[in-house]
Amino acid sequence: MGLITINHEEFAQLHDAKVLLRAHGEPPETYAIARTNNIEIIDATCPVVLRLQKRIKQEYDNVPASQDTQIVIYGKNGHAEVLGLVGQTHGKAIVIETPAEAAHLDFTKDIRLYSQTTKSLEEFWQIIEYIKEHISPDATFEFYDTICRQVANRMPNIRKFAAAHDLIFFVCGRKSSNGKILYQECKKINPNSYLIDQPEEIDRNLLENVRSIGICGATSTPKWLMEECKKAILNEK
Repeated sequence: MGLITINHEEFAQLHDAKVLLRAHGEPPETYAIARTNNIEIIDATCPVVLRLQKRIKQEYDNVPASQDTQIVIYGKNGHAEVLGLVGQTHGKAIVIETPAEAAHLDFTKDIRLYSQTTKSLEEFWQIIEYIKEHISPDATFEFYDTICRQVANRMPNIRKFAAAHDLIFFVCGRKSSNGKILYQECKKINPNSYLIDQPEEIDRNLLENVRSIGICGATSTPKWLMEECKKAILNEK
């Protein structure tokens, strides 16, 4: 008994099991396998992600076969959420990871732009402005701000927090897209910011000659983990 983590290959081999889906969401194929293999799904997909999946699927389903519309997703290739979003278009969506990659789009064709929910709002608007400047007069461009405000609204606070302390420890997993964006913002405001994912990574030499230390984390960083980092620092101090 208990909980184990599995990958998609292992999932496809399961039968008559119960599976919890994480918050990032899954492509339609995952649900199809579950129905075929009698797998009971406990769907913990974030409601914001679910709404985005539905919007992209509706967009894809409503585009006539004769209309060559590009559905573009600003996100990280291979990220679990992005795989789920691209899956709504049977793999036809175009993923761009940076504003610079927008240059590779075909501006003679219609463009519908969406975003992974945890990406940078600032970079999303850079992409929008670039497409507006380059889209052909004969093509249409529509964009949908699908970035989670739980993430975007943290930016002003994270800047203020980073500026208020001599030293920042940003606690999160190194694969967290949301964490990377917030950490980069911390680092931009306070160069004395360091990314750690556990208390054992705290460099004791950094604690010398600082008056205030700030500990913060990604949206998904558990509070208990930040508390453990605090304890580690206080024990040394």
